[in-house]
Amino acid sequence: MNMELKEIKENIKKFFTWLWKSDSVLSWIVSLILAFLIVRFIFFPLLSLILGTSLPLVVVESSSMSHPGGFIGNTLGLQGSFDTWWLQVHDWYEERNITEQEAEKWKMRTGMEKGDIIVVSGYGKPKIGDIIIFNANQAHPIIHRIINKTTINNQVIYSTKGDNNPEQLYVEKQIPEDAIVGKAVFKIPKLGWIKLIFVNIINLFRS
Repeated sequence: MNMELKEIKENIKKFFTWLWKSDSVLSWIVSLILAFLIVRFIFFPLLSLILGTSLPLVVVESSSMSHPGGFIGNTLGLQGSFDTWWLQVHDWYEERNITEQEAEKWKMRTGMEKGDIIVVSGYGKPKIGDIIIFNANQAHPIIHRIINKTTINNQVIYSTKGDNNPEQLYVEKQIPEDAIVGKAVFKIPKLGWIKLIFVNIINLFRS
């Protein structure tokens, strides 16, 4: 029995030595498969448990939350980048009683870019100015900012808008609480392009 266990350990050691030190195409493919399995079945479920949501990480796939200005300014949330955006959109928000002073206090006030990875939390009640991820019976959840919150028949109803969209989408004017997956708490700039490029390559082969 001890000999069998020792042999298993030796084989495992040989496998990982080959995996990390070999320059073969096969070892590269196996490494990618293992990385996917670890992320999909270990890291992702663990993160879901910690953050209290079924979707702890989301890749931004559109430009609906993009802001004008430089990449550095938008990523760091600099005042100049916010001012540039507000100068273009202030009429729409002020008509809905959202002031510049209120908008300046929003989390991620300079939006998010296509390819950003968003860390999502399912804890706490979202408020006006928060960016939420919600299901709208579409292929992918929508990532937009709350611009109104009300109560209808004892049910909290949210309304959102993409920072870069001229108007609201029909599906985001009345969002029930149970449609919300979570709210954005942090963003990792541009790293999601790895996934987007990979998905685009797959779609090319499917078409």
